[in-house]
Amino acid sequence: MRVTTRARRVAPLPALAAIALLTACGAQVEPTSGADDATTTTVRRCAEPVEYTVPERAVVYEGGSADKMFALGLTDHVHGYVMPPANPPVSESPWAAEYEEVELLSQDLLNRELVVDADADLVVAGWGSGFSDERGITPEILDGLGIQTFMHAESCYGYPVFPERHSPFDGLYTDLERLGQIFGVEDRAAALVTDYRERVAAVQEQAPDGDPVPVFLYDSGTDKPFTAGAQVPPDDIIRFAGGENVFGDLDERWTEVTWESVVEAQPEVIMILDYGDQRAQDKIQFLKDNPVTAELPAVRDDAFFVLDYNEGISSPRNIDGVEKFGAYLRDRAAGR
Repeated sequence: MRVTTRARRVAPLPALAAIALLTACGAQVEPTSGADDATTTTVRRCAEPVEYTVPERAVVYEGGSADKMFALGLTDHVHGYVMPPANPPVSESPWAAEYEEVELLSQDLLNRELVVDADADLVVAGWGSGFSDERGITPEILDGLGIQTFMHAESCYGYPVFPERHSPFDGLYTDLERLGQIFGVEDRAAALVTDYRERVAAVQEQAPDGDPVPVFLYDSGTDKPFTAGAQVPPDDIIRFAGGENVFGDLDERWTEVTWESVVEAQPEVIMILDYGDQRAQDKIQFLKDNPVTAELPAVRDDAFFVLDYNEGISSPRNIDGVEKFGAYLRDRAAGR
């Protein structure tokens, strides 16, 4: 493991092109001397300071990465996207028009060959979601190939080299701010973060009175359920809206638990993560038919809330998710 905190430099652009791009974006950065005197800006990649030049051929993995770039108005800097089958159709995205402007590179998992073939100068993904030791595509490997990388701050919790902790929504804000620094659109990023924080605060202010509602997120699984621990956006979505994630005490991201622990928690609302071939209605029907879960308070009361996949992973759409769930809990409280 490396222990130095000196900023690392990867994939410099030609100096004049980099300066022109930064000037156009309004970025204020200090030049860093090197072989080609390229202008760089130092931004943290998880806990590691890294020197970035402005990318022009970014490859983004999954909807969360793409949506962060699109929300910041950086479509022109995105070459293409990789979208595994779990993701809902991009035509359903608020940024459907932006997706049409860039190339679909693959509907499989992110891999090194794809990135190299795309002549990428930046890869945006999460640790364990996109980047992976097992699949041989890590920031360190891509550094050696001269390809810059950006990791979602929310996923830095599990990064073994330079780990860094953020609550899930703070991770979203951090990503927007850091991408804003890399691309010289800090003001745009700051405005987005301010807007998102205000929208979340409004949901918190309107949360139903009384004790938080116990909520179980059901991702998938029949023998054992897959759910959300404290390190993924649904935990914040549930908490900010006025609920309590019944597995929020697990210092994990997406994790497997037991049906016995779900029954013990007695959730009053079940949040269903909707994606790919894991249809929400099929999951709801399973919970109703399964004798172990059929008598849970949420199942008896038909208290199911469907969360879109891209509202549940680190994405600007987390804000939509918390607003929708906040409205659901308020309506539920008013109906009692």
